[in-house]
Amino acid sequence: MSYLHAFILAVIEGITEFLPVSSTGHMILGSSVMGIAHDQFTKLFTVAIQLGAILSVIVLYWTHFFKTFDFYFKLVVAFIPAVVFGVLFNDYIDALLENVLVVGITLFIGGIVFLFLDKLFNDANKTNDSPSYPSALKIGLFQVIAMIPGVSRSAATIIGGLTQKLTRKAAAEFSFFLAVPTMFAATAKKGYDYYKEGIAFDSQQINLLIVGNIVAFIVAMIAIKSFIGFLTKYGFKVFGYYRIVVGLIILVLYFAGYQLSIV
Repeated sequence: MSYLHAFILAVIEGITEFLPVSSTGHMILGSSVMGIAHDQFTKLFTVAIQLGAILSVIVLYWTHFFKTFDFYFKLVVAFIPAVVFGVLFNDYIDALLENVLVVGITLFIGGIVFLFLDKLFNDANKTNDSPSYPSALKIGLFQVIAMIPGVSRSAATIIGGLTQKLTRKAAAEFSFFLAVPTMFAATAKKGYDYYKEGIAFDSQQINLLIVGNIVAFIVAMIAIKSFIGFLTKYGFKVFGYYRIVVGLIILVLYFAGYQLSIV
């Protein structure tokens, strides 16, 4: 992996991690087009740079993390389903992560669903700016659906928030908050797995990880701020069309025999 590869992947991560478009699908395209998808370090890199994206949420919404313990309790409640299902179905989830066809199909189907979200969940009928404990648990159950690659963690949790009568803005923000423990846990687990395998990093790889996290942090901050304003004003339809296009590209490349790989 070169510094250019690291920069491009970090930009992709920063843009797509918190948008409802599936960062997995974009990482497949990006790493495969650059010809580095099968590299062992690439797989670790795409997980490790999530830390930069996590930090962007903490920096942008730092006041929320110092308000009340009630905020943390709701995050824990929402986080629990992912832990339970992750432990119980870890092998099955890993098997799904090897299936590029699943990613393309879920991106496409999810895009169609997004075309109708604005009509199904009109903000004019929403008044809640924060979920209750039962609502937080239900949003957490929606996050479990995102264990299917291509669904998008952000998409699942935002839709979950909308079903609990949260406004678009509130649903998106709670999705960002929930990403912090979820992504940190996923990153820690992947890092531990690589540690058990005895993988050591050279100085260039460490520099690549530093650059990747810095770039992901900066780009994610811009993406989050832009997404909230765009979502509040225009809704989900544009993201629906975008998911359909990306899903079709993956499916076309897959059936054309192009070597795509989950990173």
